Amino acid sequence: MAPAIAWAQIPETYQRVARQAGVPTNVLYAVALQESGISIRKRRLPWPWTLNVAGKGHYYATRIEACQALLSARQHTNARRIDVGLMQLNLGYQQRHYRQPCDLLDPTRNLTVAASILRQHRRPGESWMPAIGRYHRPAGGLPAAQYRRSVSKHLNQLAAERMAP
Repeated sequence: MAPAIAWAQIPETYQRVARQAGVPTNVLYAVALQESGISIRKRRLPWPWTLNVAGKGHYYATRIEACQALLSARQHTNARRIDVGLMQLNLGYQQRHYRQPCDLLDPTRNLTVAASILRQHRRPGESWMPAIGRYHRPAGGLPAAQYRRSVSKHLNQLAAERMAP
C-alpha cells in the first residue's frame, strides 16, 4: 500500500471545508482516501474524477471524461447504484445536493456535502469513528465496522506522518 500524504500536505480545500463543517480535517481526508484513493507516484491520493457504478470503480483523467461517463451510466444504471467524486456521494440518495449529476464532480461541492453528512452522523459525546461507519452505511452492522477499520488505517497513517520529523 502506498504511503499516506503528510498532514501538512492535506490540501487547503479539505482544511477549509472541514473547519466550516466542524469535522476534523484528518477525518475528512481519511474518508476521501478510502472512497476515491488512488496511487500516483507512490502516494495514495483522493481522486476527484472517480465513479463507482454498480460496485465497479472507475477513475478518469479529467472532469469532462468523468461527467460523460456519469451521464452515460445514468442511462442504464439505477441512480442509487452510482457514487460520485472524492467522497463517493450516492447519486440517488443525495439528489437534494445537486441540480445536474455532474455538479457532484466539483471537488469543493463534493467535500462540502460529505462533510455535512459526516457531521450529521456524529452523535453527541461519541468519537468520530461511529459517524464514519454511518457515513458508509447508516444502518451500521458489519459493513460499517469494516469501513471504520479501513478508514482507521488511513487515520493512523496520517497521524504517523504528522509525528514524523
